Amino acid sequence: MRIKIQSYITAFLLLVLSATAMAAGKLSPDDGNGTLKGVVTDKKDGSAIIGASVAVPDIKSGTITDANGHYSLTGLPKGIHLVQVSYIGYATFTQEVDFSKTTVLNIQLQSSSIETGEVIITGVSKATEIKRDPVPMVAVGKAYIDQHSASGNVIDEVANLPGVSAVTTGPNISKPYIHGLGYNRVITLQDGIRQEGQQWGDEHGIEVDQNAIDRVEIIKGPASLTYGSDAIGGVVNLITAPSVPDGKMLGSVQGIYGTNNGLINGSFKLQGNNNGLVWGTVISDKEAKDYQNQHDGRVFATGFQEKDARAMIGLNKSWGSTYLNASLFDDLQDIPDGSRDSLTRQFTKQITDADTYRPIVPESELNSYAIPTLHQHVQLYRIYDNSDFILGGGNLFVNLGYQYSHRREYTHPEDADVPGLNLELTTYTYDVKYDFDLGKGFETTVGVNGMYQTNNLGYSTDFPIPAYHQFDIGPFFVMKKTYGKLDLSGGLRQDSRSFSGQAAYVDTTTQYFPKLYTGPNPTTTPNVTQQFSALNKTFSGTSGSIGATYNFSDSFLLKGNVARGFRAPSIAELSANGADPGSQIYHVGNSNFKPEFSLQEDIGAFLTLPNVSASAEFFDNNIQNYIFQEQILDANGNAERVNADGSPNPQGQYSKFTYVQSKARIAGGEFSLDIHPVSWLHFENSLTLTYGTNLGTGAKVPDSLKYLPFIPPMHTHSELRGTWAKGMGDFKNLYAFLGFDHFNAQGHYFSAYGTETYTAGYNLISAGIGGNVVDKNGKKILEIFIEGTNLANKNYQSNMSRLKYFDNAVVPAGVQPGIFNMGRNISFKVVVPFDLSAHTKS
Repeated sequence: MRIKIQSYITAFLLLVLSATAMAAGKLSPDDGNGTLKGVVTDKKDGSAIIGASVAVPDIKSGTITDANGHYSLTGLPKGIHLVQVSYIGYATFTQEVDFSKTTVLNIQLQSSSIETGEVIITGVSKATEIKRDPVPMVAVGKAYIDQHSASGNVIDEVANLPGVSAVTTGPNISKPYIHGLGYNRVITLQDGIRQEGQQWGDEHGIEVDQNAIDRVEIIKGPASLTYGSDAIGGVVNLITAPSVPDGKMLGSVQGIYGTNNGLINGSFKLQGNNNGLVWGTVISDKEAKDYQNQHDGRVFATGFQEKDARAMIGLNKSWGSTYLNASLFDDLQDIPDGSRDSLTRQFTKQITDADTYRPIVPESELNSYAIPTLHQHVQLYRIYDNSDFILGGGNLFVNLGYQYSHRREYTHPEDADVPGLNLELTTYTYDVKYDFDLGKGFETTVGVNGMYQTNNLGYSTDFPIPAYHQFDIGPFFVMKKTYGKLDLSGGLRQDSRSFSGQAAYVDTTTQYFPKLYTGPNPTTTPNVTQQFSALNKTFSGTSGSIGATYNFSDSFLLKGNVARGFRAPSIAELSANGADPGSQIYHVGNSNFKPEFSLQEDIGAFLTLPNVSASAEFFDNNIQNYIFQEQILDANGNAERVNADGSPNPQGQYSKFTYVQSKARIAGGEFSLDIHPVSWLHFENSLTLTYGTNLGTGAKVPDSLKYLPFIPPMHTHSELRGTWAKGMGDFKNLYAFLGFDHFNAQGHYFSAYGTETYTAGYNLISAGIGGNVVDKNGKKILEIFIEGTNLANKNYQSNMSRLKYFDNAVVPAGVQPGIFNMGRNISFKVVVPFDLSAHTKS
C-alpha cells in the first residue's frame, strides 16, 4: 500500500509540475507587471532601515530592505491587499494598498518599545490586523519559534501562550487545547489545509515538521463559521515560510541539541524565486532517547525518530498566485506504559504476549536511541494546493488537499512485525470561497468547504474503531463593514456530516492474535464475535457569529463577539469498541449521541501606550451535548481493567473508558500587563484562568462529577526580556530573557470513577539568550539560540500530561503514582544561512 501511495504522489507531482512549467513558459515578464517599490526609513532621523521585512501576507510574498533601505516587490496581483512592514524595535506598519494604482510606497517606521499592527490570515479571506477583528486571536512569528527551540514539537512551542495549552504524552506527542477544549474540538491546519490523522487518539501528536513552520496563528474560540465541525474550540494554523524575493535563491542549515534527552534535530532549507516562479524544500531529521527527571530517572519508551520532507512550487503573477505543496511525515515513536518493578520502582518492559513476567529495563537500553520492539509508526503523506485568483473584481480562493495517514502500533513483543493497530485514513479536503465588495464598503465572502474521508483497517490484532466513510459539506457567508472607528463582522453557516460505518467481525481462535473475519456466516461461525455494527448517521447544524471592535483611539479599543459552534460526534465517540495500545485505554462508544452546540461570548479591552500595554479578555462558553470520557468501575468499585479483547482482568493492560454526554460550561479569561521602562527592556506578564463545569442532564450533579476532565489550572507567566536590535560589533539582534511560570494546583478535576486525580501546583524557571553574527557588510552569517527550561530541575506532574496516569495497577503506599514531566533541559540551536543567488555586476 505504501508503494502504491508513493507512486500516486510521484505521478501527480510530475503531472502538476509539468503543467506549471508549461504555464510559466507561456507567461511573459509583463504578466507579472504588478510592482511595488520604495524606501523604509526611521521617522525620527530619516536614516535608512536595513533588513526590514516588507510582506504581502495574502500571497505569501515578501522581501527585505537593502543597505540603502530600498525594497522592490514584483509580480503582484491586481486589487487591494494589506502590506506589512516590520523591524525589531519599531512599531509594525500596515496599510491596504491597491496594486493596480500604487507602484511606489515610501514608509517611515516609528521607534517603539511595543510592537503593534500584528496581522493574521486565519479565519479571514484577506489579511487583516488582529486588533480590528472581534474574534479572539493570537499569532507568533519566526523569532518566537526560534527562541523556544527547547520545545520538542511545534504545538509545545505555542502551548505557553495565554489561553493555549497542550495534552501531552511525552516530549514529542502534544495535542493543542484552547480554552479547555481539544482533540476533535480544535482543528489544526497547515497553510489553511486541515490536518487529519485520527485526532481522537491520545498517543500521537500533530504530524507536522516543526522546522518547516514559520508562523503560528490561533483562533481562541468557536471557528465553526469558516471551518465547520471540529472547530468548536478554535483553530491552530501552522504556516510555512513565504516565498523569497525575486531573483533570490536562499537557504539554511540548522541544528538543535537538547541536553535532557539527547535531542538531535537537523534541517536543510532552500527556496528560490525566478520572475514569480517560486519553489522551496525542507528536509529534516530528528531523534531523541528517553527523557529524564530526578524522580523517575530516565523514563522508558519516550524516545523517537522522526523524518520529514517538504517540497513546494508555485507562481506569483498579476492574475493571482498558486502554490502546490507535497510533504512526508514519518515518525517512529516509543510507546510507554509506566510499568515498574514493585520493589525498586525501576521501569520494566513487556517481553511476551502472555506477560507473566517483566524484567527491569537495563541502563544501556534507557540511554539508547534505538526504537524498542513495542512502538508506533505514524506516517502522513500530504499534497495540497493554495490558489488565489483575481476574478470579476474580487478574489477566488481555492484550497484543495489530499492526505494519507497510516498509523501502526506494534504491541507483540515476540512478533515484532505484527501490528496491534493498523489504521489507514485517506482524506480529501476542499475549501472554495469568493471575496468581493458588495458595495458601500461591505466586504463579503461566500464559500463552501468540507472533506471526504475513508478509514480502512489493515492487518492487525486490535480494532478500536471501524472502517468508515465520511462526507462533510458546509456553505457559509461572512460580511464585514467599517463605520469610522467601529468594525462589524458576522456570518452564518449550515453544516452536514454523514457517517457510514462498516460492520466487522473478529475471529478469536488464535490467542493474542485475533483477526478480522471476512468469511461467510459470521454469526454462526465458532470463535467469531461481532466487533462493530453497521452505522449510518447524518448530523447537521447551523453555526454563526457576530462581533464588533470599537477603536476609541490608536491606544484603546474594545472587542465583543458572540459565536454559535457546531460539532458532530467523532467516529470513536459513536462506534469505538476496542483497545488502543498506545493510550492504554479500551474505548467504548455510543451510537445514540447528538451533535454538540456551543454558545460562546467573548469580550476584551486592549490598551497600548508608548511604554505600557495591557489587556483583559473574558469568555463564557455553554455547550449542549458535551461528550467526554469517564472510566468504568468493576463490581467492587475499582477501575475496571481488561485484556486487549475486552475480557475483565484486574491486572489487565487496559483501563476501560466509555463516552458520556452532558451539558457543560467552560469560562475564564486572560489578562496581560507588559511594561517597557526603556526601549530595550520588557517586563511581560500574563494570567490565564479556565473553569470547566459539568452541568449534568437535569438532576443534581454529585461533587465527583462536577468538573470536566483535562481543564488546565490557573497559569501565570512573567518574563524579563532585553532586546538589542543594533547589538554590538558583529553581534546584532541580541536578546536575553528570564521567565517564571506558576501553575496552580488543580483541585477542580473529574474525580468520578478514578478518571482524574488531584494535581499539585508547581513553579518553573526558564531562560534564553541569542542573536545573530554578521560580517563587515552587515550580512547575517550565523544565528544562535540558547534556551533552558525547568532550570531548577523541579519534579512535577502536569494535569495535562497523560503520563501522570501511566503506572502499575497498584502502587505502594506513600508513593506518588504516574510518570513525572521532563527535568532540566538546555537547548542549543544554530542556523547557518547561505545565498546561492546569481549575482549580477552593477
